Amino acid sequence: MGSSSFHSGYVALIGEPNVGKSTLLNAILGQKLSIVTPKPQTTRHKIAGILTGENHQVVFLDTPGLIKPKYTLQEVMMQFAGDAIEEADIVMFLTDASDRGAVSSVKNSQEIAKLFKSKKKPVFMVINKIDLVKKSEVLPLIQAFSESHPFDEVIPVSALKEENLDDLKETIVKYLPEGNAYYPEDYVSDRDERFFVSELIREEIFKVFKEEVPYATTVEIEEFRESDSERKTFIRAVVYVERDSQKGIIIGKGGAALKQIGQNARRQIEALIGHEVFLELFVKVEKEWRDDRGKIKRLGYR
Repeated sequence: MGSSSFHSGYVALIGEPNVGKSTLLNAILGQKLSIVTPKPQTTRHKIAGILTGENHQVVFLDTPGLIKPKYTLQEVMMQFAGDAIEEADIVMFLTDASDRGAVSSVKNSQEIAKLFKSKKKPVFMVINKIDLVKKSEVLPLIQAFSESHPFDEVIPVSALKEENLDDLKETIVKYLPEGNAYYPEDYVSDRDERFFVSELIREEIFKVFKEEVPYATTVEIEEFRESDSERKTFIRAVVYVERDSQKGIIIGKGGAALKQIGQNARRQIEALIGHEVFLELFVKVEKEWRDDRGKIKRLGYR
């Protein structure tokens, strides 16, 4: 095998909110990289997940779910998805097998139609969540998606149950150009620990709070230092909200809600970095930050 050529490239994960892009990325990498919650639009950034094998390196770009933007932050998020499509060697559209309207929404998707117009790169349709439909429904689904657009490949998978992922990986590598690795082989992402720590805190906020509040929050790591003497990391993080009323909700009665977020996040962070963490959380108001390009950039959305 030593003489076989090396293949490398970028694969953009694109699709509507909640089709399982982050779950798929985590399943392929065999570890949690992108945060996942049942709420749509949890992913806000373009996050690279790196899979390196003996003869390949695949850089997956996880992206925010495609929507019509309602405010500036969402416009920036859609820009991230657009950038990923531009950068990618392969574009992978994900859809939800259990979504009855999926075929027609893919058929009428202007995003996908646009890609085929300028078709410069392979486009896959990945039908996720096949564990939620009857086995007898999978073939007709593949047929229907194949007829909706001239996809290079239509591949059914279950990210949650890790079904058919080997087939997906092999197919991706087959389409990748020959080339050298982009990253050292022990890298799993282009982001640092600080980024993932802020994401884990944000994930807990999405899990704890209902409706609009999580969408108005973002997390910034102000301090991240490891103590030399004891294996302990000190982290100070700020949760930004847009209004005073949201600040009250995040803190909760007698600080209970913030304490819960802190405890849950700390457990996740300790699992990530492998030792004890001392986590301090503060809440600050940054008025209407989601509609201010300067603030959005300053808060880490680049």
